[in-house]
Amino acid sequence: MKVKALSFVMLFLALGAKGQTNEKESIDQLLNTWHQAASNADFDAYFGKMTQDGVFIGTDATENWQNKAFKEFSKPYFDRGKAWSFTAVERNIYINEAGNFAWFDELLDTQMKLCRGSGVVKKENGQWKIAHYVLSIAVPNENVAELIQMKKEKDSLLLLELKKEK
Repeated sequence: MKVKALSFVMLFLALGAKGQTNEKESIDQLLNTWHQAASNADFDAYFGKMTQDGVFIGTDATENWQNKAFKEFSKPYFDRGKAWSFTAVERNIYINEAGNFAWFDELLDTQMKLCRGSGVVKKENGQWKIAHYVLSIAVPNENVAELIQMKKEKDSLLLLELKKEK
């Protein structure tokens, strides 16, 4: 009896692991085709992979794009036939126990050189969709002081403005 119970538990765990692997592959495919849609300037395919209330956080401190505003901002780039081109060179995907919510991080080869993307995906009607995406430029630690000097003035002005709004 103990052997049967142990066998059942092992089978259940194996199927669960297989299911997580399949879900991770689906999410990996979603992210790859999302990036490819931008590279191909396929507006509908790109935004079709995001939730209706999706958010895109860009590299500029002022870029906190809610879906509608991000569509409006992006449309001219897509209409010109060239949006942006990101290719993942490394990606980690994590899925919650219920299997309906996941988060990821990725290292990207872009026109800005190495960037970091991270985000949240969720299942809607059995399909994974991007709910939140954050893009940042990867800065080597030895260049941080130089970068701070480059952006010091603009950041100081923006901080003053943001603190007034608070």
